[in-house]
Amino acid sequence: MAEKNYYDILGVKKDASDADIKKKYRKLVRQYHPDVSDHPDADNKIAEINNAYETIRDKDKRAEYDAMLNNPFAGQSSASGFGGQSTTGQGGFRWEDVKDQFGDGEAYGDGGFRFDDIFSAFGHGARGSTNGQAGGQSQRGGFGAQDTKGQDQHAEITVDLSSVYNGDDYSIKLNVPVRQPNGTVDYDNKTLKIKIPKGITDGKQIRLAGQGAAGSSNGKNGDLFLKVKIRHDSNIRIEGADVYQTVNIAPWEAALGEKINVSTPAGTLGVSIPKNSKSGSNLRLKGKGIPAKQAGDLYLTVNIVNPDISSDAAIQAYEQLKQTFADTSISR
Repeated sequence: MAEKNYYDILGVKKDASDADIKKKYRKLVRQYHPDVSDHPDADNKIAEINNAYETIRDKDKRAEYDAMLNNPFAGQSSASGFGGQSTTGQGGFRWEDVKDQFGDGEAYGDGGFRFDDIFSAFGHGARGSTNGQAGGQSQRGGFGAQDTKGQDQHAEITVDLSSVYNGDDYSIKLNVPVRQPNGTVDYDNKTLKIKIPKGITDGKQIRLAGQGAAGSSNGKNGDLFLKVKIRHDSNIRIEGADVYQTVNIAPWEAALGEKINVSTPAGTLGVSIPKNSKSGSNLRLKGKGIPAKQAGDLYLTVNIVNPDISSDAAIQAYEQLKQTFADTSISR
């Protein structure tokens, strides 16, 4: 037996659950991937990790391995049934198998869709963790190929605020890498039609089943998760399902109070401006925010805009206004 057993290599206890083993394995794969790791022996390290995982992820192989650990003098060498630590040869591991599992190449979107390196197994980690099975590469030396679901992929799609209020259909064109039987990679154009659910909020995800990375052997494809980013005008900000919109009003509308029509994401609405409204004050329109399961509110933020006073008549009007309010005290 090697100094480190397979549990030591994966950093798990001997009684670890399948879920814990898988979680730890996927973390190690990302840590020692040669494209991102500074480890001087990343290739051999990842081979060692994969070799360990391929044994203890399988119930029968794990039971056989545990029996060998409990009876180290039974004559079972690490090279005879469980593979070695080499990257090639019988019972070994090929880095190409990892690339076959996780995919490589790039895909690109348009129309506000960010799809950078979407089929790279280790791209865009900041956008959320992947949920599909990783690993399960073809293992040689007596274990056979594994039917493993492809890895889930994550990307971001930008949609208009009006689409969120009403629901909408989007189409995305992708340049998808397709691995050929001889191992080369070609690219194929693919169009996905996406339904934007009414009421979806910023940061939520849309799941497209079977549109992720291809599975190994006869395994199913992974899923594609699209994180929604809402595009809106500069006078709007969004907090959850609540929408804040800045509305410009004239000084007399703020002072006297008037009913005005405002174009909002919820449509054109008649709004009553209270007397003596101040800039920065909010008018709440209940239930007029994003129509999520629990509808948000729409807040109209008052912004008082002074009219142009370049004409003589306008100047005289302001002079008269100044005299009328001469006794007004303003804190500065």
